[in-house]
Amino acid sequence: MAQFRLQGSKVLAVDLSGDAVKAKNGAMVAYEGEMSFKKMTGGGDGLRGMVTRRLTGEQMEVMEVKGRGTCYFADRATEINLVTLRGETLYVESSNLLCTDAALRTGTSFTGLRGASQGTGLFTTTVEGSGQAAIMSDGQAVVLRVTPSTPLQVDPGAYIAHTGKLKQHFQSGVNFRTFIGEGSGEAFQIRFEGEGLVYVQPSERNTIGGDV
Repeated sequence: MAQFRLQGSKVLAVDLSGDAVKAKNGAMVAYEGEMSFKKMTGGGDGLRGMVTRRLTGEQMEVMEVKGRGTCYFADRATEINLVTLRGETLYVESSNLLCTDAALRTGTSFTGLRGASQGTGLFTTTVEGSGQAAIMSDGQAVVLRVTPSTPLQVDPGAYIAHTGKLKQHFQSGVNFRTFIGEGSGEAFQIRFEGEGLVYVQPSERNTIGGDV
């Protein structure tokens, strides 16, 4: 199985011994050994994935990297975080996904109001199975645990991914004071309840509710 490790915080090194990984198109920055690169359709899910992703707007361009040696990946000097899945599902925006084990299955999932509040659309990418994935963040991400007794509220602009059995609720603090310019400054949050992990970046992307 491919071995993922960080070379610093902004470069992912993947050791391959004849196996393969799926990586964001064009993310290879260097490699040692023998490697082959093949562009994949539908985010690596074939024709069905291509149709699904076009319908959902959750586009993802992926290549298969196969060989023996070490391949290095990076994307615009963003921070990289490793996620180890053991039969779980990772929910992550396609723009934040850098690389996965080839054996992990990718797909799409409906996000509802969370996606709308983030301005990223109503669907997100899922990564399922056992293996490693590398996700990107603007600044080093923190991993926050959610338990039944400790729910978590997250700014939609800072959320990047989550795992576990979590329910999401969209919270809004918009009221009449908002419309007279006396809003709280944090008008929208996502509330996570259940058991799992949430990845949060120390930077907020522009969102629909960001200026409310």
